[in-house]
Amino acid sequence: MSNLVQEFNEYRSKMNEVILSKNNLVIKRLFNLDTNTYEEGALDKKTKEMLGLVASMVLRCDDCIKYHVEKCFELGITTEQLYEIFAVANIVGGTIVIPHTRRAAEYWEALKK
Repeated sequence: MSNLVQEFNEYRSKMNEVILSKNNLVIKRLFNLDTNTYEEGALDKKTKEMLGLVASMVLRCDDCIKYHVEKCFELGITTEQLYEIFAVANIVGGTIVIPHTRRAAEYWEALKK
């Protein structure tokens, strides 16, 4: 596993544990809602992750982008499909999304190693 991927996942896990250990009911419910949103429903998980990736790119959240890129990778999204997702995000979000596309592409490459 690439250092980029490993560092992101370790930090995310560590800080999620810290946050959830404080037993704040609203935060726990929010985390649960987020998890349940991406479960199979009328839309399959793959479609939901692709939608999550576009939204994260348009909102310019690099942590969210990495998370959804990795989920897309795990669900079998191809590189060609990923770059179509990037195209949609850049059309919707404008050129300000380009730096986030670079980092998403870097993360994708790290996942493929």
